Amino acid sequence: MHLLVLGGTVFLGRHLVDAALALGHEVTLFNRGQSGADLYPQCERLTGDRDGDLAALRGRRFDAVVDTCGYLPHQVESSARLLAECVERYVFVSSGSVYAEPISAGITESSPVDGLADHSPTELTGEAYGALKALCEQAAEEQLPGRVLNVRAGLIVGPHDVSERYTYWPRRLAAGGEVLAPAPSGRPVQYIDARDLAGWILTSLERGTAGVFNVVGPEDGHDFEALVAACRTSGRDEATVTWVDEEFLFEQGVGPWMELPLWLRPENDGLMRMDCSLARAAGLTCRPPAQTAADTLAWDAGRSDERGVCVSKMTGTSMRVGLAPDREAQLLAAWHAQHVGQ
Repeated sequence: MHLLVLGGTVFLGRHLVDAALALGHEVTLFNRGQSGADLYPQCERLTGDRDGDLAALRGRRFDAVVDTCGYLPHQVESSARLLAECVERYVFVSSGSVYAEPISAGITESSPVDGLADHSPTELTGEAYGALKALCEQAAEEQLPGRVLNVRAGLIVGPHDVSERYTYWPRRLAAGGEVLAPAPSGRPVQYIDARDLAGWILTSLERGTAGVFNVVGPEDGHDFEALVAACRTSGRDEATVTWVDEEFLFEQGVGPWMELPLWLRPENDGLMRMDCSLARAAGLTCRPPAQTAADTLAWDAGRSDERGVCVSKMTGTSMRVGLAPDREAQLLAAWHAQHVGQ
């Protein structure tokens, strides 16, 4: 199979290319050439920009395209329109954030998606992210009806994930000492290892699968306690975990998701309880959580870039991810002071 990857040098794109090459597929990369210039010398590289410079794709033919970096509807519409006569299948990597609020537990692919009053937005914002992804799905399907695989992924994690949201936990537990974790420990947590997602996408392409799929993992029943257990086994297991009530966290102004990664407000728990039965029936399998944690920790320990900070796709600015050590120590001290003798 000759595969075109839009992106291909960052995180999920890297895992897609790695898996495709390992399976013997031919891969062409299309991107701006701004990252990973030394990666994949064996692959054809096409340089361009999704905002108006798709010339390098004209007149080409591919068996399938995987769009890993479509965030605005006009970007996806233009690439899908250009490639409609040149590919058999179009894979769009979407998000579970497409669903309209309130997002309830067990949400399925047939549930309503979010919408925008302005159907031609040109700016990516955090508030509009899910609705924009939904419009991107629609744009691809309009150009290639019946030939699009819309992948509504959960939180994508694993080696090369610079978002830091998952990486915080194996790193923090490996560092030892007293670790603050959000109670209740049974709060659901869903994520998908990028390598499992990449493998499922390629298998689906080989099978000619189309349609909309929630693609999340690990298996049902994974929660914060299981996440912590998986991350502990990846390190030295010297950490002690203190489960802190979310009411206290809110009182102390702790920010969900970014300051305390993977912790969401209770009303958003549905994002961590998506129904993934269709994808599993279509062949999705997930590696053991402890393997994801160990591999992520090994990658994180070997990289030289700044840890604990990520760059927002929405604003282009750097953001602190995870509790800073002094902030965590202060919170734990305040928590214990409230519970002396209990």
